[in-house]
Amino acid sequence: MSLIFFISVLVFIPATLLAGTVMKRTIALVAVLTNSAISSLVAVKVLSGASFSEVIYGGAIFGNIFIRADALSAWFVLLTNFTAITGILYGRQYLKHYPENKPLMSLHFASYIINHAALTGLFFIQHSLAFLCSWEMMALSAFIMVIYEHGKMETLKAGINYLIQSHISIILLTLGFLWVYTKTGSFDFRDISAYCLNSGNQASLLLFLVFFTGFAIKAGFVPFHTWLPYAHPAAPSHVSGLMSGVIIKSGIYGIMRMLLLMPDNKMAIGYIILGVSLISGVYGVMLAIVQHNLKRLLAYHSIENIGIIGIGIGIGTLGAGLHNDFMTFAGYAGALLHTLNHSLFKSLLFFTSGNVYLATHSLMIDRMGGLGRKMPRTAALFLVAALAICGLPPFNGFISEFLIYSGLFDAISSNQSALVFAISVFSLALIGGLALLCFTKAFGIIFLGNPRHSFHEIREDKSVLFPNYLIAGVIILIGLFPRLFLSVLTTPVSLYGNAGSILPDSQIMQIMQHVSLASWGLILMIIVVYRLRKWIQKHRVIATGPTWGCGYETDSPKLQYTASSFVKPYVKIIKPVIDIQDSGDEINDIVPNAVHSESHFHDRLEMKLIDGPTKALRGFLGRFKFLQNGRVQFYVLYGVVFIGISITIPLVIDALRTLVNIIKQL
Repeated sequence: MSLIFFISVLVFIPATLLAGTVMKRTIALVAVLTNSAISSLVAVKVLSGASFSEVIYGGAIFGNIFIRADALSAWFVLLTNFTAITGILYGRQYLKHYPENKPLMSLHFASYIINHAALTGLFFIQHSLAFLCSWEMMALSAFIMVIYEHGKMETLKAGINYLIQSHISIILLTLGFLWVYTKTGSFDFRDISAYCLNSGNQASLLLFLVFFTGFAIKAGFVPFHTWLPYAHPAAPSHVSGLMSGVIIKSGIYGIMRMLLLMPDNKMAIGYIILGVSLISGVYGVMLAIVQHNLKRLLAYHSIENIGIIGIGIGIGTLGAGLHNDFMTFAGYAGALLHTLNHSLFKSLLFFTSGNVYLATHSLMIDRMGGLGRKMPRTAALFLVAALAICGLPPFNGFISEFLIYSGLFDAISSNQSALVFAISVFSLALIGGLALLCFTKAFGIIFLGNPRHSFHEIREDKSVLFPNYLIAGVIILIGLFPRLFLSVLTTPVSLYGNAGSILPDSQIMQIMQHVSLASWGLILMIIVVYRLRKWIQKHRVIATGPTWGCGYETDSPKLQYTASSFVKPYVKIIKPVIDIQDSGDEINDIVPNAVHSESHFHDRLEMKLIDGPTKALRGFLGRFKFLQNGRVQFYVLYGVVFIGISITIPLVIDALRTLVNIIKQL
């Protein structure tokens, strides 16, 4: 399998670089479909109970590279392939609206193929050195895709920010793997388990924290999230969907893989993951609400949903430590299903935001309004994804979050750290409530009401809608038939102990199924009543008039709520958490003249962890500006001094050695 996979990648990349502009899109699509078919075939077999293992000789440095697949690998491979396919289907149409640039397009699609191959390779490779190489390929190819619009300074800054933090992640992972290699002399993942079993709890816990931090940076857990709100808005929409849908999930995969390889310290690890995840979920959605840029808003929701996934992982790990099989199943199954669910509704949200950008050439929410009448399909698809991300039935987000809630309530009823789990329930409910507020604002301001700004001509590009329909279909399918997907999840969850023996035919499963079907029944009833009302009134003349203007004589779209005014009461509550800066004209009169006012929200964690140290480093380096004074004489002097130091150091070392030898002889 590996040989066929590598050959296909190596064939498609040169073909993409050499082909014409139109053919590049087709070759990239065929490449992603081919690689998806190869890897998915193995994944389906593994989920069906088969085993898969290969050994590739990597030369004197790598040695034997172990390629293995278990049910955890298979699950991540399948969700990655689906998102990569829908991403390339959307991207090949989306990029037609950009100015034609053959070299840039070649590099972009070649990077997409490499990124997909590297991601898939991560889930199969069980060799630490080869894993790091694949991780680096994923990071570099994603960086190239993010800076597609490299002519914009903001895009370059976002890309460099992402690249630097990705390499901090790589450094930490390298330290962890080197730690194991120095103790075992092996790059095989299985030797990580052997080392942890023989090293004691403290060393094992410290090693896990090194790996967890490295993977958490990629996943976007708070406080390692600061790259994410910049990279997502800067990238093209299909790249944003890929990054949020699967690239950050490589961090989740890494954490869950390490949990398999490190069987000790379940309670300590579980509490650490749960605590970090609760903070990430609440903090992410709190900052998402106040964003003006649509894609930046969605980026913060990625942090929120990573927090929800982490809550599930924490519950599953604590369940394993407490030997509570249902809690373990509900936590791990909820986390894995939410990983799939998030890749679906978040990629759909980014794709529909791309549709909005193509129509308006803007992502500023306050400038929009009334787009639902001109882009009805995009509005409907955005609404489906928004309801799903809020965890409302009958969509897929409800199923995974219900499982996580079930695990928490089971822990509380068992009197096991009841206070911790009660706080977790409250936090998860708070996340859901704030998500509802955020997407009520986003959908209402963008698609409802009247236009707030006169754009050129708004048209809905139907050529980009096909992958959106595919994703929406799977979102609905999971909501309709949760038992089907949970039965598949029993195989990967069984890797973590006896939890896999809890079949999804339990009472909880029946409750989820009944709630889902009842919700779909309510939706169908509303549709029937609406159609019946429309049929009855089809021969009637219905008079319409302007909405009551609250006493104002003029009917102006400026009287509508803006996104900022919609959440202003909420902003007053969370002022201690975020930094707010207002600029523009002051409003003194009841009915003011034309004014311009803006509000900017800044992440306090980012200001302290990134901006503060960066400013201090710049100040320190600024003290040495005098060295770069533009005078040729000084540069010649620097060269002479460097040569002198290079000659002097060996002479000094040799003299010291001679002196030491003389002293020893005395």
